[in-house]
Amino acid sequence: MTAELAVGLPVIVLVLGACLGGLGVATAQLRAHDAAADAARLLGRGEPLARAEQLVARTVPGGRVAVSRPDELVCVTVAVEQRVLLVPMAVSGRSCALDAGW
Repeated sequence: MTAELAVGLPVIVLVLGACLGGLGVATAQLRAHDAAADAARLLGRGEPLARAEQLVARTVPGGRVAVSRPDELVCVTVAVEQRVLLVPMAVSGRSCALDAGW
């Protein structure tokens, strides 16, 4: 084995790990956004907050839910921590729906 290969192989593995971690972060962000959209629609229809939190927990394990009600909307933000090469990254998704006011 040459010295160049001995030095280059760990770098290739590190770059591949970072790329796969980036895909994991992108997937987590999409899931958080989808869960926020579904939760906002549930809350907009008058469903209880507990049901929206259950939906988020199924879709995004470890996800945290924050709800706000500006004007005639109900907005949900779902945040989760994702790790890339042992470095924690905050990932979130936000969505709003019309509040039916039930």
